[in-house]
Amino acid sequence: MQARAEARHVRVSPQKARLVVDLIRGHLVNDAIGILRLTNKRIAPAIEKLVRSAVANASNLPDPPDVDKLVIGEAYVNEGPRQKRIRPAPMGRAYRYQRRTAHIVVKVTDEKR
Repeated sequence: MQARAEARHVRVSPQKARLVVDLIRGHLVNDAIGILRLTNKRIAPAIEKLVRSAVANASNLPDPPDVDKLVIGEAYVNEGPRQKRIRPAPMGRAYRYQRRTAHIVVKVTDEKR
């Protein structure tokens, strides 16, 4: 059994989101939520919400598993579209920069680690 939740176009760079997602991969759901609560990163509450959504999706399956035995089976971050922005520069010029976005996917399973 596997249930998933996905957050798309999250306004954080994928590199920063991967740091937090790597902390919870393979842990029990309750342990992962505890880790995310203590993680001092801006993206941690969004990933916690995503884990809770995946657990809710698992409980809505036809044969719902025991929530206490769910494990974060897969968790990964892909790069989303970049927003191109322009910043004023000296002498009437403009510097371009990119605001990165991320697609975050969390899958929970009831299989053993």
